[in-house]
Amino acid sequence: MKYLKFIGLSLLVLVVALSCFYWKNDIPLETLKSKYTTAASAFVDVMQMQVHYRDEGNKNDSLPLVLIHGTGASLHTWEESVKLLTDSFRVITLDLPAYGLTGPNPKRIYSQEFYVQFIDEFLKRIHVNKCIIGGNSLGGAIAWNYTYEHPTKVEKLILIDAAGYPMISESKPIAFTLAQIPVLKHMLNYITPRFLAKKSVMNVYDDPTKVTEKVVDRYFDLFLREGNRQAFVDRMNFSTYPDHLTRIRSIKTPTLIIWGENDKLIPIENAQKFHADLPNDTLVVLEKTGHVPMEENPNRTVDAIRLFLN
Repeated sequence: MKYLKFIGLSLLVLVVALSCFYWKNDIPLETLKSKYTTAASAFVDVMQMQVHYRDEGNKNDSLPLVLIHGTGASLHTWEESVKLLTDSFRVITLDLPAYGLTGPNPKRIYSQEFYVQFIDEFLKRIHVNKCIIGGNSLGGAIAWNYTYEHPTKVEKLILIDAAGYPMISESKPIAFTLAQIPVLKHMLNYITPRFLAKKSVMNVYDDPTKVTEKVVDRYFDLFLREGNRQAFVDRMNFSTYPDHLTRIRSIKTPTLIIWGENDKLIPIENAQKFHADLPNDTLVVLEKTGHVPMEENPNRTVDAIRLFLN
């Protein structure tokens, strides 16, 4: 009993200490809007959410390129790549439910089925009937699931270090792990050190020197958007893709697979699995690149996308 009391007291002291140093309040949405929207930013009501998106580039292009970000990110992950694409293409990016300025789904559902339905409703609301769709990580999984469900609405598919197969990660962002641990995952709603965000971002880059303080601030600020911390935990505790092989092997849409050679989260072996199972694809592996090529190496990522689209 003395031993248990000692452990209990130690945990209490630890929680109090962490609270004193790392307690973070939510950042109001309007504050974040003033910092992270641009002239291209717009909001549209989809499934009871005000969805943040940008529609940029060649507006005469009736076949836009729709790009979907990954877990913990936002449309800002595409910013450097979008700058390189908009001279030739119409590019649409958005903040998924649970992330960025869009924030949580009121129903707290974050399954693949939900995200596919959400993307379909979003595209209808902005009057896009057909597109080229692409995504990174979680966004890649949403993109190929959407293509499977709506093959006539997708001209081409782009997968960038996409989720979809079972994987053995060499290293995971620490926030991903904490969000799945009982008790600790609830503490994320209140105790959120900035170094947690920095460590998590550095984990998905191959070259950590490319992770600037500005990038860390963006990830950290948007994580603190009202409701996003709980949404992150909810999302990380959803199961995924029980029938991935049947779906992936039946996708006939021309597909570009881009992969960072040194991705520690979703290893290069998964790129080879997509390459083997997709019947109509091109694989491009980027050397000295991690899990988010469009952030870490936007020029090489866009070169591959241009070649594929042209």
